[in-house]
Amino acid sequence: MAYTTINKSTDYFNTKVYTGNGSNGHAITGVDFQPDLTWIKDRADTSYHILTDAVRGATKQIYPNDVAAEYTDTTALQSFNTDGFTVGVSSSVNENGVSNVAWNWKAGGGQGSSNTDGSINTTYTSVNTTAGFSISSYTGTGSNATVGHGLGVAPKMIIFKNLSSGNNWDVYHGSLANTERLNLNESTAKSTAASAFNSTSPTTSVFSIGTAGNTNESGSSMIAYAFAEKTGYSKFGSYTGNGSSDGTFVYTGFKPAFVMIKRTNGAGSWLMLDNKRAGYNQSNYWLEAETSDAEGTTANWIDIFSNGFKLTLSGTNGNADGSSYVYMAFAEAPLVGSNNVPCTAR
Repeated sequence: MAYTTINKSTDYFNTKVYTGNGSNGHAITGVDFQPDLTWIKDRADTSYHILTDAVRGATKQIYPNDVAAEYTDTTALQSFNTDGFTVGVSSSVNENGVSNVAWNWKAGGGQGSSNTDGSINTTYTSVNTTAGFSISSYTGTGSNATVGHGLGVAPKMIIFKNLSSGNNWDVYHGSLANTERLNLNESTAKSTAASAFNSTSPTTSVFSIGTAGNTNESGSSMIAYAFAEKTGYSKFGSYTGNGSSDGTFVYTGFKPAFVMIKRTNGAGSWLMLDNKRAGYNQSNYWLEAETSDAEGTTANWIDIFSNGFKLTLSGTNGNADGSSYVYMAFAEAPLVGSNNVPCTAR
């Protein structure tokens, strides 16, 4: 059984579906906490993903599906609030009558403080050791270096963006070699880039960066989102597809609330699935992190169970026969919590 100290996952991660009203200062409530990272996508239209965090500031946005540098927009996400966030008139987050989805994570609250564990001192690091999530901002040096993440355990997945330049997003995943990377804004296969993470796996205190511009361009402002596994709450693993509608089952030890999947040995989209859009098996709607496309509704990629998820299509993006995939998953509920209460499949 997977016991956990996090019995209420929605204290740390929650998906919020809301309808835009086109008005300035539209407050979105029901997240259950004040987010430190919010990722929003208009479900119906071809529009950019909007990612904002409390370390950089609510109006500073970056785009997971694009290489663009950080952009200030006071009409998109305007503030983080005690039970959610407020959006402005931007059609990307608040078009009248249009449904949006927002994925929300809780770090340490606000900007945090400088971390001096690495050879580069962070400008700010906001850390939630309970949930295994930290946000670190730092200035690149262009030389091999380390950066403190504050988690106390080695992260299994780190997402990097150069905020100053039009560079790809780099993703470190613990299921891949430390010489390999994925690009969040692309559907391409994993690539070898020893200069991204200096061919060094993260430790309990720091992650390593090399000379690559995506993670450590000299003089550029950088942001890193680091995730560590927490039993019964989060999982960052891999699986092999079998090409069948009776697809691979992936054990997580909890009922997933959110799953993102990426093929690594060939091209494939970053599939984003959750328990709020449609919200039942045989109808799991999906978005693709690397594209601005509207939500897909014509196929069912996964079924969600009390202890993991199962692939139900044979497509390239999630379950090609013999292909390798990595995933990140966050819980709706643990299989069994520390209160000995079991969850059930939906």
